[in-house]
Amino acid sequence: MVGDGHRRAGTPLRAAQDEAGVPPGVWKGRGLAALGLAAGDVVTERQAELLLGEGRHPDADRIERELLAQGKSPAQARRATVLGRPIEHNRSPKTEKAKERTPWLALDLVFRAPSTAHIAWALGGDETRLVLESCQDVARDKTLAWLEESVAQIRWGSGGKHRRPVKDGLIVAVFRHYESRAAESKPLLHDHAVVSIRARRPDGTWGNLSADTMLAHIVAADCLYTLLFMEEVTARLGWAWEPREVTPGRQPVMEIAGVDRRLIGWQSTRRQQIEDALSVLTDKYEERQGHPPGEKAGYALACQAADQTRPPKRTELLSLTELRRRWRESAIQAFGACTVYRLAERARAAAAAVWARVRPVVDVALAAVDVVAVVYVMRGAFKRHHLLAEASRHLSYVLRGRPHEPGLDEQIVQTVVEDYTRPASRWMMTANLRALYPRDTEDQAVLRPLTRNRTAAPYERARLAADALAAQVHAVRRAERLGSRTRPYAVAVPTASRSHSRPFRDGRRDGRLLEPETGVDTVERTRQTLEAAAAEVAATLQDSRRAREAAHGLRTQPTPATAPPPQTQQPGSQPAPGRTTGGVT
Repeated sequence: MVGDGHRRAGTPLRAAQDEAGVPPGVWKGRGLAALGLAAGDVVTERQAELLLGEGRHPDADRIERELLAQGKSPAQARRATVLGRPIEHNRSPKTEKAKERTPWLALDLVFRAPSTAHIAWALGGDETRLVLESCQDVARDKTLAWLEESVAQIRWGSGGKHRRPVKDGLIVAVFRHYESRAAESKPLLHDHAVVSIRARRPDGTWGNLSADTMLAHIVAADCLYTLLFMEEVTARLGWAWEPREVTPGRQPVMEIAGVDRRLIGWQSTRRQQIEDALSVLTDKYEERQGHPPGEKAGYALACQAADQTRPPKRTELLSLTELRRRWRESAIQAFGACTVYRLAERARAAAAAVWARVRPVVDVALAAVDVVAVVYVMRGAFKRHHLLAEASRHLSYVLRGRPHEPGLDEQIVQTVVEDYTRPASRWMMTANLRALYPRDTEDQAVLRPLTRNRTAAPYERARLAADALAAQVHAVRRAERLGSRTRPYAVAVPTASRSHSRPFRDGRRDGRLLEPETGVDTVERTRQTLEAAAAEVAATLQDSRRAREAAHGLRTQPTPATAPPPQTQQPGSQPAPGRTTGGVT
């Protein structure tokens, strides 16, 4: 509640927040009406202590006084202020499980914008800072609204085995912080949304949220928040976004185009500390186990590295104005004044280049193929929220900040579920290879080796699978177009009617921006696939033409002697009935 500062004993909360340079927390969520609160009200210390610390009504003191004045006993007055089960139950000796003795009263969801957004917020002018903070507010509030409308469930029945939608909504206390926990203070605009575990059931009684349901959708919420933040920044500032590979073989992150990438290293000193410690832990793991760590082991090692390098909280209290002045001076001293003062200008110029190169068009069919290939290779069996997270990532890359149609991510997921999946268990599903390769049974196992290959990173294998399926879709469409057979496609187009969505590509693994051009190997494989399909269609058309000529007694005219010698057609080359577009470049 006071950022990373320390509050002296006896210091009021509001005074400590002013000294720490952080704004006071505010209440959010549709569930506030049941408690007599309103969105935007300031979170007081006593309210947070009662609701987030004891699971009681935030105005419990007044309610107890009124009930005591009416003749109620102290125990009755206190019980009337408890929302759901009292936390005293967890401290009872009858509680067998140790984890139940510590009540879980809130979830801390952190909303953090991409790194280049922190840089622009810290080094830009006051107008840019206010706009980016407004974008943060809108994206955070929309994501919280999605969580309470589509995800949040209340526990019901014995042991919470049943789930029901919440009656009102969530109760959230939002606290904004401005800096990271690095040894040297660095800009890090982020919000802590502390979600109360207490919520109302459909019958009006109070109970606990299903925490596992909320946590299962955290990645989907993160991807949705990033997509919404990108759209707000593009709409208000006109900037575009490009993918950047942070960790080789991992999923790229979207960054503001045109921002000097050296500033990312200047801002991400905390990440560099974790990576240095992680490399040492990884070497020890390989020496001890005899093989590189897998996905779960790598995550555990990363958490261990973060704990080992976690610095103590800053004791010096600085205002946001003073922090921004120090950040700007540090950046100018490291990279020059031109890099700092021309940041917004370069971002606008880079955005113009991105819009000239990338068309903001979403092809639902290609998006569904891309999503199912990535999720299948990385997970094998999956649930709907895994597809939803990947669909949001796909929209982030394709649109680059342009707005998407409402419900488009759900439409992509529904296409995947209906056309390309099959049940894997009672709760899980997996990719339907027969649907992905309906006419070529030999290629139905093309994705299976990618799930078992441990030499390549999971995301690299996922991109190979997505590229293969996308090339197949393009080849089928090209063959149909050459055969003069039209086929409607479900394409959601904000500004155009054709799809040029391009998947992520691997570049040099030095943290540079990934360009949308296709690699040489991928181009060669795609060219061979397309040429083989075109040659097959051309041979079919030629046989059909000869059959018609034979049936009508037509004879092919000889070539005049003065005519130039015919061009020799190379195997696999396609005829040129007219200029066509499409395919993969």
